[in-house]
Amino acid sequence: MEAAVRAVGGSPREGQSAMAHAVGTAMEEERHLLVQAGTGTGKSLAYLVPALRRAVTSGRPVVVSTATIALQSQIVTKDLPRIVAALAPLLPRTPTYMLLKGRANYVCRHKLDGGYPEDLAPGALFAEASVDPRGESSERLGDQVRRLREWAETTDTGDRDDLTSPVSDRAWRQVSVSGAHCLGQTCPMVESCFAERNRALARQADLIVTNHALLAIDAFDGHGILPEHDAVVFDEAHDLTDRVTGAVTEMLSPGMLRTAVRDLRALGVVATGLDDAEDALRGALEELPDGRVIGEIGPRLRDAVELARTAARTAHTDAKDAGDHAAGATAGARKAVRANLQEIIDVCERISRPDEDDVVSISHAEQTGRSMLLVAPLSVALAMRSRILEARTVVMTSATLAVGGRFELPAGAVGLRAADRVDPEAPQRRVDRSAWAGLDVGSPFDYRRQGILYIARHLPQPGREGPSPAMLDHLTELIDASEGGALCLFSSRRAAEVAADHVRARLDLPLGVQGEDSMSNLVREFQADARSSLFGTLTLWQGVDVQGMTSRLVVIDRIPFPRPDDPLTAARQERIAQRGGNGFMSVSAQHAALLLAQGSGRLIRSAGDRGMVAVLDPRLATARYGGFLRAAMPPLWPTADPEVALAALRRLAAQTGAADR
Repeated sequence: MEAAVRAVGGSPREGQSAMAHAVGTAMEEERHLLVQAGTGTGKSLAYLVPALRRAVTSGRPVVVSTATIALQSQIVTKDLPRIVAALAPLLPRTPTYMLLKGRANYVCRHKLDGGYPEDLAPGALFAEASVDPRGESSERLGDQVRRLREWAETTDTGDRDDLTSPVSDRAWRQVSVSGAHCLGQTCPMVESCFAERNRALARQADLIVTNHALLAIDAFDGHGILPEHDAVVFDEAHDLTDRVTGAVTEMLSPGMLRTAVRDLRALGVVATGLDDAEDALRGALEELPDGRVIGEIGPRLRDAVELARTAARTAHTDAKDAGDHAAGATAGARKAVRANLQEIIDVCERISRPDEDDVVSISHAEQTGRSMLLVAPLSVALAMRSRILEARTVVMTSATLAVGGRFELPAGAVGLRAADRVDPEAPQRRVDRSAWAGLDVGSPFDYRRQGILYIARHLPQPGREGPSPAMLDHLTELIDASEGGALCLFSSRRAAEVAADHVRARLDLPLGVQGEDSMSNLVREFQADARSSLFGTLTLWQGVDVQGMTSRLVVIDRIPFPRPDDPLTAARQERIAQRGGNGFMSVSAQHAALLLAQGSGRLIRSAGDRGMVAVLDPRLATARYGGFLRAAMPPLWPTADPEVALAALRRLAAQTGAADR
């Protein structure tokens, strides 16, 4: 451990050493461990060192799973190279590691070669323009795709994150395929496939870094994406159940049926039944309100779902035998169509016969006018217990994991039984896959000396209509006073975009917004310029590690409660209330507390950092639950005086020299 600490230029930390010892013991004794490690602990180092040692000595790989791309990038590009170099002389051989991503992150050579049908209607590539949000330039979608094709001829990785100039998601979809659409080993270009090459390298690695959703899909569906392993570390574990829930949530929409009909037509298959099912589903959804479906679905919707299931089954068989004389009847086209049809069949069957813990809901998107039917599990605890916990040792860690110093809630959420808890000071010697321990190693930072918590209690309470003019003006004041250096965290993409437009129109400071480029590029640009700011949503609330005065102001637009009409939130709160608990505090307030802790934790990342967390929601100071939420955040020096806050930011800007640049 000492060699690794020296390699990364750190100093010994008591909490880090305690965590590393606990992780190593848990892996050796094959019992689960939950660790809360505050910012500054160096938790990545504390689990990577014992994980690498375990992998090399046991001959079995260890998987590290994160919620965000930012943390994956930090681990693979920053932490592991130095740690491996330090450990190599101390281990039997040099450890190896690999980042494993989903197929959609890579260029598909077969698609570039015409092996799949176009994702857009004919002519759409060159009819649509992609306008740079900064207003500096515009580029047609087709021009972006042309750049991607040229890049694909020279890249060694095919990885979207290696692009030097951004492209839109729509452009990227023209050169990539999802895992469900991939031909796998039957693809004629499998030998030169970027994704297959990545997986082959991962199968030979000692340590594999991936994400929660990919790991969950692999474990639940048995795709064999990850090699056999007997230990996994979940970093950013506070977000684990939400990511797993998202990965196993299914959707049915008229648009899915319409796309299937279009793609079948390209194969020469007439799908009248699906056409009828699309009309029936659209009509049934239009007459139903947005929100959770209580009890059984109505007769009209039930009939539409059954019609879609039956028609999709028939089309699935027809697509298998589609003749190669049809213009679009390539193997890739058939696989894509059949995968889409199978998805329709599966979700229809699940909606028709939902599990007692499935939550069925209807969503109407106001901006697009599209409607969909969703089915999600109320809890993933039983599934995670049977598919993940019983087969391997799990270490869960986060800066925000325990609730009031107790680990029972996060343990129960992933399927660990409360009765199975063991004392970390007296661990069981016999292998017991159900046993677990909890450990809180604290944080080494002096938060009250290093940072300020400013709550703008003079602002109006946030409403559903979006950011208020007063909030936008005050946000601009804060960024102006700090001369940039602001990481601004928003509860919605729309709020981030509105705020960015407002600030760009009034300040001559560089500003990036989530969605304008890959997240890794946006964070890199933000870190490189002390006058730059970065606006975004959930991806930025966690996993972004920007040390120093470059990030001296963290702004949170509002308390990040889940939507009160969110079907899963409502169902979970209802279940807790039925059992005599406080549903709001156990679900909504808990969710907000964890996100506030994560978001405000972006400020102080090292002992030399100084800065301010500004919360532009007065409820954090005035509401009855405010104290509960503040207790989850780092104990920064508090103020509600805007003049004090602005003066402090001006001093911080002067210290960085940003005003002179």
